[in-house]
Amino acid sequence: MSTDDEKPTTFHMTPDDFRSQGREVIEWIARYMETVDEYPVLSRVAPGDIRSRLPDHAPEHGEEFSAMLRDVDDILMPGITHWQSPGFFAYFPSNNSGPSILGELLSAGLGVQGMLWSTSPACTELETHVLDWLVEMLGLPERFRSQGDGGGVLQDTASNSTLCALLAARERAMDFSSGRTGVAGDLTVYASDQAHSSIDKAVRIAGLGSDRLRKIAVDATYALRPDALAEALKRDREAGYRPCLVMATVGTTSSNAIDPIAPIAEICRREGVWLHVDAAMSGTAALCPEFRWIQRGVEGADSYTFNPHKWMFTNFDCNAFWVADRSVLIRTLSVLPEYLRNAASESGAVLDYRDWHVQLGRRFRALKLWFVIRHYGVEGLRHHVREHIRLAQEFAQWVQASDGFELAAPAPLNLVCLRHVDGDSRTQTILDQINAEGESYLTHTRLDGRLTLRVSIGQRATQRIHVERLWQRLSALGGIDPNSSHPVPGGDGERG
Repeated sequence: MSTDDEKPTTFHMTPDDFRSQGREVIEWIARYMETVDEYPVLSRVAPGDIRSRLPDHAPEHGEEFSAMLRDVDDILMPGITHWQSPGFFAYFPSNNSGPSILGELLSAGLGVQGMLWSTSPACTELETHVLDWLVEMLGLPERFRSQGDGGGVLQDTASNSTLCALLAARERAMDFSSGRTGVAGDLTVYASDQAHSSIDKAVRIAGLGSDRLRKIAVDATYALRPDALAEALKRDREAGYRPCLVMATVGTTSSNAIDPIAPIAEICRREGVWLHVDAAMSGTAALCPEFRWIQRGVEGADSYTFNPHKWMFTNFDCNAFWVADRSVLIRTLSVLPEYLRNAASESGAVLDYRDWHVQLGRRFRALKLWFVIRHYGVEGLRHHVREHIRLAQEFAQWVQASDGFELAAPAPLNLVCLRHVDGDSRTQTILDQINAEGESYLTHTRLDGRLTLRVSIGQRATQRIHVERLWQRLSALGGIDPNSSHPVPGGDGERG
């Protein structure tokens, strides 16, 4: 039993310590943003290097925060691939920004668990409102707004949105009888042979099986062929299968191909099949009215998804998912144990987002998205999207004008696919050398079986000078004169 002059033991960080150490972290992040271009983009450590420098056992006693931050620099930073580098042209953009980081910090500080409206009304209502903003900002159909039968929700990734769309489509096709053993065995799913691997994973998780996924042939631009889709649906119906979902892609991962939504939507309407549109990265382009052709026909979709955490300066994770009829999604995913019952939910006057995705718990993702939209405004977001697309189109022109490289696919937006004319071996050597040098980072794919380099332009800090620097190195390694295909660097090379 303690005496009056003894103080209780606490191991918590005090508010005063949090203030001082928090300032250190903010300063560290700001300094990183200023100097990220100085790091090799691709981490150079070998497997096991990071773990070999970590203690075998957790510390018995707490350590000073300064020691933790020092170890970030000394131990972790060598193992970081710098996704925020202006020389990062790999995979897809995974952007952050000052307002997004601060919104994430505030969300962490509040520590909200927003599974129900009642567990934090602001978490739910801000999310609903921001997703309605995005419907207007992107020119999406009014049927996706929350004031009608539809609505939007923030998920972690497009992969989970695709899974939720498939689960809802499965239940609708089976008239919500999923509890009956084997009833899903005759359902089939359709996507182009260029579609993201998330659809392959979704059919497994949903219990349909990989053999129920039909990969539809594509045209010369790598976009899904509606005639091939119609034929596949007809063939399956005649064989006794029940088509339940078609996924159209706005911007495939390999080549940024844009599936023709309008004719696909008409086929789905005629066949009574759920149409899900995956616009994970490229959907951000629709902020600009001149690029909304990419989603022409989306008014016929049952669900739509894109990732603000890719190209809209909102740090991972933040995926937006809309449905035209939320009752189908809620009926599919709602499970109501007694301990979650409450008056607000029972009234039917609120949305409980726990019913819109697989997980129960959810954090305050809308806060960082709200901060980003308010900081940049629609005008600011459009400015950066247009600039990234302009840079990509200029890069594509350099490729076309060169005598050593060729475009491997059309470049409708911010992804340029190219290969060396000497073939795969030369292309692979160039890729390996670019990544070893550290100024830029590229990844590859295969189109028509041929090795292809992908140049994805969309990072927050990327400017023309970084794109030009990449072209200079590609040209040198490819044995061509870079100045034969574009003006000599200088002049406007620093322009953002």
